[in-house]
Amino acid sequence: MKIIKTDIEGVVIIEPRLFTDDRGYFFESYSQRDFDKEVRTIHFCQDNESRSSYGVLRGLHFQRPPYAQSKLVRVIRGAVLDVAVDIRRGSPTYGKWVSCEMTEDNHRQFFIPRGFAHGFSVLSETAVFQYKCDNFYHPEAEGAIAFDDPDLAINWQIPSDKIILSEKDRHHVCLKDFDSPFDFGKCYE
Repeated sequence: MKIIKTDIEGVVIIEPRLFTDDRGYFFESYSQRDFDKEVRTIHFCQDNESRSSYGVLRGLHFQRPPYAQSKLVRVIRGAVLDVAVDIRRGSPTYGKWVSCEMTEDNHRQFFIPRGFAHGFSVLSETAVFQYKCDNFYHPEAEGAIAFDDPDLAINWQIPSDKIILSEKDRHHVCLKDFDSPFDFGKCYE
């Protein structure tokens, strides 16, 4: 696998080695040994999958400590723009975000550590999205910031009149009004 660093330390894009021939393709979508060596030691314990249509925007979500989650995400069908926002107080990149366009053709994966808000928008007619988490989901630990925070100014690559949100995702606070449960340098593993 090829590791591509982003502008935020710890958030990486992973490109698998793809083997193709006249039958199709093959690639290793995950290797614990390689991930531990190339990215960081981690233990994923839950896999999730969603299917969404064009314009669906999910985010920007996180789970509060002690139930914080790192995520390794990828697209099985379609295309999404995936975004990670640094919400660790005291971080030199606090409030900054990075994104990765993932498609069924580029096979990219995006690793988002604990201490980041995460969201994605669907750019294709439909998308099947999978993610591995290193902690179990706890609904009482849910947190989020506004996807349309003007200070973040994220370009979700969808016209605003085409964005489809859950009712819950319409009402999150902006980063300037947010009291982050994460501190830079503190271990949330």
